Amino acid sequence: MTSRPAPAELAAVLRALPPSLGPVRLVAVDGHAGSGKTTFAARLAAALDDAPVVHLDDLATHRELFGWVGRLREQVLEPLGRGEAAEHRVYDWTARRFSGTRRVEPAPVVLVEGVGAGRAELRPHLAALVWMELDADAASARGLLRDGPGLADFWQGWIRAERAHFAADPSRPHAGIRVDGVTGRILRCTVSETPTPLLTWDVAGN
Repeated sequence: MTSRPAPAELAAVLRALPPSLGPVRLVAVDGHAGSGKTTFAARLAAALDDAPVVHLDDLATHRELFGWVGRLREQVLEPLGRGEAAEHRVYDWTARRFSGTRRVEPAPVVLVEGVGAGRAELRPHLAALVWMELDADAASARGLLRDGPGLADFWQGWIRAERAHFAADPSRPHAGIRVDGVTGRILRCTVSETPTPLLTWDVAGN
């Protein structure tokens, strides 16, 4: 296998899965902040003919870093489950309030990316769960470097909240696809722990 095959190979696997939420195959991309989720989700979405991507950063708030499940369920999951377009409010992290909305069409595959996307409350609705394989310290270092010293205090609070979340509700053991956050190698199924990479992409960023 070549080192950088077409993303269409993974896209074909996802398209072949049975729908998990009404007519939609909901695919979660989870991992530590800074592990490469946003970049990976964007590339996968492009391979899926510009599949919609729901960013959990748009639904979280400063006061509710992980308290977005109700908003996701009511504004996104329930409409998609009925085969209808969803529209969710978008949080402005600078203004510290919700501002504007984003529309999500009930496409064959819809991606939801963000820390906690594979949490227990969402797993019954998922067709697949992808975990970005980069340890917490390395991911945090990447995120701090990306965001700069001005957000160092926020990152310290985030790290505590993230670690508490994954200690109580880990996603990684339930992921059927794991992606190395450094090399971009995609490994199948944590159950079998198969070491053979299926695909390789360059992954960097959030």
